[in-house]
Amino acid sequence: MQDAVTSVINASDAQCQYLDGASLATLMTYFQMGELRIQAATTINAKAAEIVKAAVAQSFSSVEISRPGGQFSTTRRYAACVRDLDYFLRYATYAMLAGDSSILDERVLNGLKETYHSLGVPIDATVSAIQAMKEVTITLLGDEAGKEMGVYFDYICAGLR
Repeated sequence: MQDAVTSVINASDAQCQYLDGASLATLMTYFQMGELRIQAATTINAKAAEIVKAAVAQSFSSVEISRPGGQFSTTRRYAACVRDLDYFLRYATYAMLAGDSSILDERVLNGLKETYHSLGVPIDATVSAIQAMKEVTITLLGDEAGKEMGVYFDYICAGLR
């Protein structure tokens, strides 16, 4: 995993150059948003269970998979779904703090789509739940922090499609 600072420095180092204006602007933006990122992570930490619960209620309430005989009709399957959503929220928060999505590739997405397919986990329903979690989080954090956090939810969804 890298953070935004490491990514910028590594890119310049690979070219044997000092940081250029664009690199410094990237770092300035990252540092200026630091307090916002910390506040967002603090709020998410305090409200994680509520975020996941609201996302599940929003996304699975009218979906066929939650009815008897559906993919999440058993308690075990439902609990696994909630557990995975909690993982997605936690790792999206880590990525938001780092300002870099590479942790999502390394710790979440690498092989997940294939695993879900082999286990019969409905990808569309999972993506729908992540999108619901994004909406809940944006409402909770406000537009600026919510938009920043939304980038990482969208990244997870794109990786699952």
